[in-house]
Amino acid sequence: MDVSVIGVPIFFGSDRKGTEYGPGKLRQKKLIYILNKSGHTIYDTGDIPVLDIPESEKYTYNSHMKYLKPILNANKNLAHQVYSSLCAHSFPLTIGGDHSIGLGSLSGTSKYNKNIGVVWLDAHGDINTDKTSPSGNVHGMPLSAAMGFGYDKLSDLYYKGPKVKPQNVFILGARSLDKGELDFLKEQNINIYSTRDIHSMSIKNVMEEIGSKLKRNGIQSLHFSFDIDVLNPQLVPGTGTPVKKGINIIEVKYILKYLMETGLVKSMDIVELNPKLDENDKTSDLCIDLLSWTFQHLK
Repeated sequence: MDVSVIGVPIFFGSDRKGTEYGPGKLRQKKLIYILNKSGHTIYDTGDIPVLDIPESEKYTYNSHMKYLKPILNANKNLAHQVYSSLCAHSFPLTIGGDHSIGLGSLSGTSKYNKNIGVVWLDAHGDINTDKTSPSGNVHGMPLSAAMGFGYDKLSDLYYKGPKVKPQNVFILGARSLDKGELDFLKEQNINIYSTRDIHSMSIKNVMEEIGSKLKRNGIQSLHFSFDIDVLNPQLVPGTGTPVKKGINIIEVKYILKYLMETGLVKSMDIVELNPKLDENDKTSDLCIDLLSWTFQHLK
């Protein structure tokens, strides 16, 4: 399979410097060479340009959301790059960067593949809006925006209207949710499996339940968004918003293998690697290992 690697060197969504170095670090760790060994043909399409905005101007474009202008600009360009990759029958792998880029990658996928499902592997829900976010950090808003909620310039990114139906969203590993997110989950009846659910049900049963729901909903295309903070914090020191009691490597590899072997995953992003916080490249090395494992099972 052809695979297009798309870098997005941005930290504006998290408002914590370091994630902008994620794409460069993964390339330095020979990501392209390693993925080529998985049997796929890998094309490094370079990085999406990110506007340079000083910290003093982070609320200039919007008083409730930080750095909104460069985030919108980068995500619009990312969405088109993902869409163009799919049009060329190439699987888009987006490497971040913070999780605000999930909106762009998801939007590009949904323009090409109708009635998509989304698996969001993350310690957080990322379903705040400008009205509910306690921080104003946009990396906590991409999934709600993709469902058509919140600030219109986010929800209408790339093309007007929702990109995915709430019933086709599956959040895995979430264990840090704000009040507004908890209300949203209940109102929209979102499929969510916390780390506690995963441990009580077993990862095998969780994935089989998700697989059954995808089949029942008629989903033939999945966007998979992988935030590395879903893992136990001691495994990923190089990420900016760690949360205790995460999933382990065996569980995350089971998820990756299961999803890729369905043949439904048509696009993917991996986000929130912060090399500035890492310890002896422990996190970036794990990211390389997990991506290698993922693409060994891509169908």
